[in-house]
Amino acid sequence: MDIIGKLKGKVKNNKMTIVLPESNDKRVLEAVKIVVKEDLANIILIGDINNIKKIDNDIDFSKVKVINPLDCEYINRFIDKLYELRKDKGLSREEARELLLTDYMYFSCMLLKMGYADGVVSGACHSSSNTLRPALQIIKANENNKLVSAFFLMDVPNCEYGSNGVFIFADSGLVQYPSSRELALIAGTSADSFKMLVGEKPVVAMISHSTKDSAKGDSIDKVKEAVSIANSLYPEYVIDGELQVDAAIVPEVSNVKDKDGIVKGKANVLVFPDLDSGNIGYKLVERLAKAKAYGPICQGLDKPVNDLSRGSSVEDIIGVIVITCMQAINNKKEINK
Repeated sequence: MDIIGKLKGKVKNNKMTIVLPESNDKRVLEAVKIVVKEDLANIILIGDINNIKKIDNDIDFSKVKVINPLDCEYINRFIDKLYELRKDKGLSREEARELLLTDYMYFSCMLLKMGYADGVVSGACHSSSNTLRPALQIIKANENNKLVSAFFLMDVPNCEYGSNGVFIFADSGLVQYPSSRELALIAGTSADSFKMLVGEKPVVAMISHSTKDSAKGDSIDKVKEAVSIANSLYPEYVIDGELQVDAAIVPEVSNVKDKDGIVKGKANVLVFPDLDSGNIGYKLVERLAKAKAYGPICQGLDKPVNDLSRGSSVEDIIGVIVITCMQAINNKKEINK
């Protein structure tokens, strides 16, 4: 399934404004040209327009807004707000000014916080921590969520498993050693994300090296407890485990290893027991199965801020922009309920 192609039609009809802080990265600027040409989103680039033109002068700047923090008309308002948000953590007003003038990600998150944009995408040339730290400090978790986590939207070509080859892998980008309760929360929010993005029924498998007591150990007990918590928190979803990957996604294997289970080898949301396995898993599928891996996509934030792998292609960046638009559209629907 070309999941991003499917989503493009939806975002065109509900255009969101997305901020891209990394105006010094040629891949980002190439992505901007395509997003503008296909009319997928309104784009704000952060930086000096003359410096941007030196990297790529083919952008239609009549359709792209460029904001330089050094001459931004509402910078003082942003400084006041950031100081207010972080003064209890020891941030001074002068430090708030320095952050906003020199760190484009902090400035971008303030644009989002103050309602000038609908989402932020960064990480093409910065680490995940540099991208996510400002988001966690400024945007923070949604009041309905106790945990911010991350997933990859995987689109595997010529694949009969999952939802025509589409999966969510979580957490593959943020929560390193989730507890049982955190795994349960990741399962529920990942099911929500799958339903919102793919538009199909999520089937969640809590992944382990064991299938239904085929092995013993603390890590297995953690997953089993997570399944119990998840089922109590999210009774509307199919969530089961502990399951090995083959028992989760291959019906024939499920019939042997987990005959009485409810997933039945039809899982499309895979929740990994820790960040190591989640990150390793998505990269293996991306490279060996030539899958498209979009993310890490954050879930649980009050407004959408998403990371990029530093190995992202132009196509990957466009995909994450489109997913961010979908999250922003959904966010506005939830607010207007």
